[in-house]
Amino acid sequence: MFTGHFAAAIAAKSVAPRAPLWVYVGASQFVDIVWSGFIMAGIEKVEFDETLKGSPLDLYFMPYTHSLPAALAWSLLATLLARRWWPSGTAAMVGLVTFSHWLTDLLVHRPDLPLGFTGPKLGLGLWNYPQAEMALEIGLLGIATGMWVAQRVRSRQTAWPALLFLAFLVMLQMFASTGAGATTAAALGQSALLAFGLVMLVAALVDRRQPKRMGSL
Repeated sequence: MFTGHFAAAIAAKSVAPRAPLWVYVGASQFVDIVWSGFIMAGIEKVEFDETLKGSPLDLYFMPYTHSLPAALAWSLLATLLARRWWPSGTAAMVGLVTFSHWLTDLLVHRPDLPLGFTGPKLGLGLWNYPQAEMALEIGLLGIATGMWVAQRVRSRQTAWPALLFLAFLVMLQMFASTGAGATTAAALGQSALLAFGLVMLVAALVDRRQPKRMGSL
């Protein structure tokens, strides 16, 4: 799961628009942002196995970011941080978007998500079926964008920022599906952080306050 994670950010923006989109985007990948730093530092581990179906990533050790207790803890931290700037309802939405990362990972990962810090691991393995996974990711983005467009129309704002962001994410997903990627943990962590930063930047640009316009789209 890559761009599909951002569907939760877009949906949250439609429900609780007070927080900037880039904040929700960062929340949706907060777990992976920490994970990127951890694999670069050697705290968590990843190997690359080209014989694996779909993704070559063997995520065999990541209890501090992708276990269920860790995901809950990072979500609570995100909520507390957001509470410093926004009311409790918006802060809770930031926390929910953060936790959505684990739930969407559950759909696509092979069994590598620890249920506890140790013990059984979960994952439904949609990664093994790349076309189905891409359809899921783009479908989630489409549904969430529809929600954001509807919210903007109700607020008498133009729909183009939501549609432009969707187009950008679809193109990014297409590029990611080409298979060109890192082959070391350090390179993977760096490329992931660059990608997340780029999406947050684009989110900030499309979410700039626009003058309200009466009437249709």
